[in-house]
Amino acid sequence: MHQRKYVMDLILDFALSGSKPIATPIELNQKLTTCELDTHIGDSQGPFLVDPRLYQRLVSRLLYLTITRPVITFDVQSFSQFVHASKQSHLEAALRVVKYIKQSPSIRVLMSSSGSNTLQGFFYVDWGSYFNTRKSIIGYMAKFGDSPISWKSKKQPTIFRS
Repeated sequence: MHQRKYVMDLILDFALSGSKPIATPIELNQKLTTCELDTHIGDSQGPFLVDPRLYQRLVSRLLYLTITRPVITFDVQSFSQFVHASKQSHLEAALRVVKYIKQSPSIRVLMSSSGSNTLQGFFYVDWGSYFNTRKSIIGYMAKFGDSPISWKSKKQPTIFRS
């Protein structure tokens, strides 16, 4: 299962066909914050977008793309938290994911018949580093052989203190 045509249309729709592909979906240690938090800590990473519909459309299209690209699931989940109050820094981060996808538009989820029959599980915990609420984010991915079969990322409803 692949979404090559969808990826190519996404690149064209957001005028990124001339941009250089990049190796990582998001910058190292990048923290996306709300304007309210920026005001509280005395930092400004840009004002709200005048028209957030472009950002909302981009996040929506990236969300659909996570069907075949589990590696961007965490990033898209982060972007989706800012669809009603998005800033220029949020849009730039989401466009970076499109540039990352551009390097390999034909990636697919493939169940190989010649691979191993091992079941592997991977788990991710981000203890309270979500700046805006201090909530933790957890995620997992299950693989059968070399193929991902299930993945999920979720912000926890409570704040863990230790």
